[in-house]
Amino acid sequence: MAGRVTGKKAFITGAAQGLGAAIARALAAEGAKVALADINFAGAQKLATELNAQHGAEAAFAYELDVTDEGQWITALDAANAAMGGLSALVNNAGIAGDKGGVEALEFAHFKRIMSVNVDSVFLGAKYAIKYLAQNQPGSIVNISSIAGLIASWNTPAYNASKAAVWLLSKNIALYCAKKGLDIRSNSIHPTFIDTPILDPLRAAVGKDEAEAKLARQVPLGRIGKPEDVAMAALYLVSDESRFVTGAEIKVDGGISAM
Repeated sequence: MAGRVTGKKAFITGAAQGLGAAIARALAAEGAKVALADINFAGAQKLATELNAQHGAEAAFAYELDVTDEGQWITALDAANAAMGGLSALVNNAGIAGDKGGVEALEFAHFKRIMSVNVDSVFLGAKYAIKYLAQNQPGSIVNISSIAGLIASWNTPAYNASKAAVWLLSKNIALYCAKKGLDIRSNSIHPTFIDTPILDPLRAAVGKDEAEAKLARQVPLGRIGKPEDVAMAALYLVSDESRFVTGAEIKVDGGISAM
């Protein structure tokens, strides 16, 4: 089915690399305009240039955005709305990991940093994007959580807490929009280990092959995921194929949560 999101205009955070870049490529390939927002502005610009070369001028736009900065959110969303002639989707993808030990070992400042990037960003994105999405209904908010938001580990207190917060905040936003009579859906995606830079610390510690084999042994399907696996879930949620799906979570986890 070609052109699954033709006419959609999506604002994507953390879009310079990893899952954000994969989601941007998938949406652009299926007809959407994409606003690429990232603290790594040069990376976002590079991807925008690539997508415009592939899909035509003004298929993609780049914006500098620290997702913990309220003022930058207001500025970037306003600029993207003007450049694309509206916004119909928000993909809150930006996030970090990096817990260092269990709850006793983790420094409070580091805990707050992870919570801010992973949770404050989703709150701020929804708070300031809904008014634009309301002008371009049907709209969709897609929040990238993690399987770690549903299944805990002993040594990732901040990551577990932040991704669980994204999961339930997504449901809250879904109910809020429904209560307001807005045709704006809100859903979360929960990946397991995906081949992105978030795995680089483990690769550096034990080597690429051993790191990926170690992770794959925990997945019933026997492999780590690809960014495209998550991008296809996001594509579905941005598209009108999911018009009756809101407040839901899609697990892209190779079967881990089934155990």
